[in-house]
Amino acid sequence: MQLTNSIKRFGKISLAAAMAMLLTGCLLSPGKFTSQLDLKNGGGFAYSYDGEIYLLALSKLAELGNKAENADNEFIEQPCYSEESFEERTCTQDEVAEQRRDWGTEMEASIKSQKEEAEMMQGMLGGIDPADPEAAEELASRLRRQKGWNTVEYKGDGLFAVEFRIEGQLDYDFLFPTIERFPMSNFFVLVGNRDGGTVRVDAPGFSAQAGGNPFQGMMSGMAGMFANVGDDGAEKTPVIPELDGTFRIVTDGQILANNTDEGPANTAAGKVLEWKVNKRTQIAPTALIKLAE
Repeated sequence: MQLTNSIKRFGKISLAAAMAMLLTGCLLSPGKFTSQLDLKNGGGFAYSYDGEIYLLALSKLAELGNKAENADNEFIEQPCYSEESFEERTCTQDEVAEQRRDWGTEMEASIKSQKEEAEMMQGMLGGIDPADPEAAEELASRLRRQKGWNTVEYKGDGLFAVEFRIEGQLDYDFLFPTIERFPMSNFFVLVGNRDGGTVRVDAPGFSAQAGGNPFQGMMSGMAGMFANVGDDGAEKTPVIPELDGTFRIVTDGQILANNTDEGPANTAAGKVLEWKVNKRTQIAPTALIKLAE
């Protein structure tokens, strides 16, 4: 019994750590995808992303959190021991009463903490209640109203199938993805403008945990953690995103630096940089490109 309770307590502590990470903005992760960035001399650009995006299934996490929190929501008398022989003995009524008071204080603090976390998560989602069964579709509808999101389909368990396309003049830094009314979230790709027509591309979302996507490592760790939370033996872990895709940069500009394995390939469309991305990818794609003005 004590070992089971220890596992449940560890689950509660680890869940709190996961929630802390979520509340710093790590909410999104790619799944299976293809993505391409076109950069043209003169500053024209186009970006596309076709595939899966995972929004960490907050309703699932909330459910798991409640199970972890409530796994010991019934008072269980703990053993007492003799101060002289250290052998287990029957607890006195006063000792049992003290245990019950301590348990009640702990439960009150736990309920307060759950409520505060729920309010913060709702704030992170721009007012969407993650416990609402309609929350995912509400978010999908919000994305469809944003420019570039041509297709947004919710598949369940935090998985969205999307087709995103946008083009324009690179007179500003470009981020993908951005979600209306989200106070903050992690991004997959950043195209940063520098003076003199130089553009730096970073794609921290297209890598595993050591390369800038802590979501992957957090979820993998939680998978094992929650397998032991609950009494029915059923697996109770959120869906873990499978990172698997290709990111390309196509440009007629001058490639000053990049971290591909093969370097640029010359094609009819221009010079092509390509990264194959999966769960073993530890270094985020990056490139520095000079565009003629």
